[in-house]
Amino acid sequence: MSSGTEPLEMDKHDEIHEEVVVDRNARFGGLEARKKLEKRLLWKVDARMSILLVIYILNYIDRNNAAAARLKGFEDDLKLEKDEFPTILSILYVGYILMQVPSNMLLNKIGRPSLYIPACMLVWGTISVLTGITTNFVGALLTRFFLGFVEAAFLPGALFLISKWYKREELGLRNALLFCGNIISNAFGSLIASGILSNMEGKLGHRAWRWLFYIEGALTMAVAVLAIFVLPDFPSTSRWLTEDEKALAILRMEEDVGVADDKKKEEQTGAWQGLKMAVLDWRVWWMAMSLTSIVISLSFNAFFPTLTATLGYGPTETLLLCAPPWIFSTIVCFCLARHSDKTQDRFFHIAGAYVVGIVGFVIAISTMNTAARYVSLFLMASMYSGFIVFYAWISNSFPRPTEKRAVVLALTNAFSQLGNVAGSYIWSKQWGPTYRYSYGICIATAGLALVMCFAFRMELQRQNKKLEREEEQEDIDGIEPEREVARGFRYIL
Repeated sequence: MSSGTEPLEMDKHDEIHEEVVVDRNARFGGLEARKKLEKRLLWKVDARMSILLVIYILNYIDRNNAAAARLKGFEDDLKLEKDEFPTILSILYVGYILMQVPSNMLLNKIGRPSLYIPACMLVWGTISVLTGITTNFVGALLTRFFLGFVEAAFLPGALFLISKWYKREELGLRNALLFCGNIISNAFGSLIASGILSNMEGKLGHRAWRWLFYIEGALTMAVAVLAIFVLPDFPSTSRWLTEDEKALAILRMEEDVGVADDKKKEEQTGAWQGLKMAVLDWRVWWMAMSLTSIVISLSFNAFFPTLTATLGYGPTETLLLCAPPWIFSTIVCFCLARHSDKTQDRFFHIAGAYVVGIVGFVIAISTMNTAARYVSLFLMASMYSGFIVFYAWISNSFPRPTEKRAVVLALTNAFSQLGNVAGSYIWSKQWGPTYRYSYGICIATAGLALVMCFAFRMELQRQNKKLEREEEQEDIDGIEPEREVARGFRYIL
């Protein structure tokens, strides 16, 4: 008896599902009209989101310009001793860690990234300029601390904003384009620094490294004003969309996992409840620790000019040589993220990038040959491609509710900054010029991250099998309970 009724029940379920799809598309004039509208919507959103790349370039330049300033008297003029320079680098991440979670909770509450992010930009640009007038260790320490405190709003906020507009299969590429700002900043930041440090020495009575902070901070403030008019808000609060475009933007996110991002006020999870859900989920902490491990292995980034200087060239040539590895890395990141989205795979793309980076570390340990060490810098820089895909994996793995996702993105990123704090101390001058111990630490932490990612993949695989069993049981029982995610949803491995 049951064997005869089950197909009928499944057919009925499929018919209802098809009717819902037809009804949803009818609002936009049918399936073909919806596809055209969706294409136009994505073009408009992509165009506005593109300013995030510029902001990230400035964010990273302002955060890491001390490394370039070090080549032109920053340490000597401030009379820094022993570990005071690494302390100036690492103190930034204290403020950066403290502010990320509260910042994303506030952003989700306000719902206006177009005002919140540019306001933070104006403040950190001002602080960057003020770094140029410091005269001692304490002054530099304070400006760097508050710089991190305000810059903390950008990356988790940008990742959350992107996750509010794009479906899971679109996130990898968009995250890659965002992080290209990070990578490009290493290339163009070095070129800009080279131009300023080479030509501004003594202008108006100021050292070139001071001009570096003045010019880059002022540039950040100028872009902040432009960002107010360009950055999108969330789908439900954006004013530049037509009613059909706004409805489609919200519907896309609902169809992606079965629950709308922008629910009615009485249906929303509270900000503190979202925090509680994130903190009590062991998978969040697992991903945070894995990300911390990989951030330590990527800590060479802040010392890239120092490592490039071991090739034996002068300050200007060294800064120019910093650019090609990061340009190469940008291309690799774009291609890997695009392929990851296309194949709907995260782990193997991450693992491949980590392995290439480890090979780079091994080459750097093994030889002082100029050509070989320069090649190793290319391999190490390309490791960032796995780092970018990792962030897409986080967004994919914690889709709902949005209040939890906002905290997860901020919490994992904030926790991982402990890796930057630790990484600031593993590139001691005493270990140079070979930096064998430093590279050894990078190999160990990259290996640990690789193992942790594999374990996480196994957990998601287990969750997918659980979802499949539940759906099979629902078909047998003929009951479809209320879901957090859509029927047929599976975690991306």
